[in-house]
Amino acid sequence: MNPELDYLDLIDLLSERHLLLRRITERLWNNNSDIHISNSEWFIMARIYKKQPTIADISKSVDISRQAVHKFIKSLQSKDLVEVMNVKNNNKEKCIKLTLLGEECYEKNAALKASLVKKVAENIGEKQVAFLKDLLKSDWGLEEAYKE
Repeated sequence: MNPELDYLDLIDLLSERHLLLRRITERLWNNNSDIHISNSEWFIMARIYKKQPTIADISKSVDISRQAVHKFIKSLQSKDLVEVMNVKNNNKEKCIKLTLLGEECYEKNAALKASLVKKVAENIGEKQVAFLKDLLKSDWGLEEAYKE
């Protein structure tokens, strides 16, 4: 165990592990690809994969400002990873989808993440990984208790 983590509460432990995993996945991708993709861009791509959401829908689901989402989408567009299109019967709203290159990158990154999860499972055990996933997916009763 890492003694630096001993004094962290649950929220800070989750945050530390999340940041570590994101740093590693970003580094793995960027060391193996000519296309640099930031964690925020991956986060947006995950919301788009196999869907065509509106930009407004993405902004609501990622907890990133609408202005920042537009910036990331422009960056993804410049890398030919996403395509922005008009929404039928609505001239104001735009929807977004991954290009073939975007889908290919997303799927390659999913494989990199799967190899990282495999490494975690080798160290803590398959059952522990499954248990952790179940815990993280379970309803913690927070949304209802702490509505905005």
